[in-house]
Amino acid sequence: MKAELYKRLFRAIFSEDISSLKKIAITIIQEERKLGHNILAESLEKISITEKPKFPLFESKKRESGLSSLPKSKRTNSQLVSYIPREQLKHHMILPNEVEERLLSIEQEYAARERLKKYNLVPKRKILLYGPPGCGKTLSAERIAWYLGLPLLKVRFDSLLSSYFGESASNLRMVFDYCKSEPVVLLLDECDFIAKSRITTQDVGEVPRIVNMLLTLLDEYDAPGLVLATTNLKVSLDEALFRRFDDVIEMPMPEKLERKRLLEMTLSAIPVSPDVDIDQISNQLDGYSAANIVLIAQRAAKIAVLAGCKKVCNEHFVKALDESPKF
Repeated sequence: MKAELYKRLFRAIFSEDISSLKKIAITIIQEERKLGHNILAESLEKISITEKPKFPLFESKKRESGLSSLPKSKRTNSQLVSYIPREQLKHHMILPNEVEERLLSIEQEYAARERLKKYNLVPKRKILLYGPPGCGKTLSAERIAWYLGLPLLKVRFDSLLSSYFGESASNLRMVFDYCKSEPVVLLLDECDFIAKSRITTQDVGEVPRIVNMLLTLLDEYDAPGLVLATTNLKVSLDEALFRRFDDVIEMPMPEKLERKRLLEMTLSAIPVSPDVDIDQISNQLDGYSAANIVLIAQRAAKIAVLAGCKKVCNEHFVKALDESPKF
């Protein structure tokens, strides 16, 4: 009986099935009563009634069922952040070794935060990723959230920004205040208007206010999770913003080794004909973003399948390349 119960328990835990977990808890209480362990059974029953969920597992499911607890604009009642479910997070990446090591360092430090705390040390919690479009900035945020088991909240700038005086900054503070209550990865995706140097802009409206508010919030940041910002800008990055982050990581265009690994990973589920020279194709894709390389490989595979071929051939890659813009 116990062996079967343990199996059910582990399945429920790792599938994040709250309903099954509650049923298993009731079964355990009943089993302990049958064994005459009434004091233990009563203690377990009391815990099941009085304790409230405190883990991302339960919080994730709560959000999936309606996201009612997420921060909203007081004026429009629109969601200020979007919750990305764990099953939608992408976490398989091909990165240069240096970038991979820096992302791994962020994950390791967060996982060891309690050990670091004993020595009055804190993990990196504020990260800025910058570089060309399609090189893995957003994907890196998803990967970090996935490996750390934290919910990913993406700021909705369309709802956050307002033409009303001071409302944008107030909305941003509301989002950061929400993150103090539980560990999450907060993603400020493509925040170019924030990252751009304030010196080079003549804007005197809400944008400067929200930039200044972000700088203040980053200075004050003491939440249990992480905040990640991404921008496509290569120049004119605000130096004041740089100083607020624990780590600033450039996401470069893929080199030949990464391009080759991206092609191989994307085509791993379908046979490739011997006439396909992956090295040569990797050279042809010099200057292409990682996202576009994946799309080209997927397009070649689709062309092969639709043509009734059992393998991806060189002609399929030639056609895929002809149909794909370079970006």
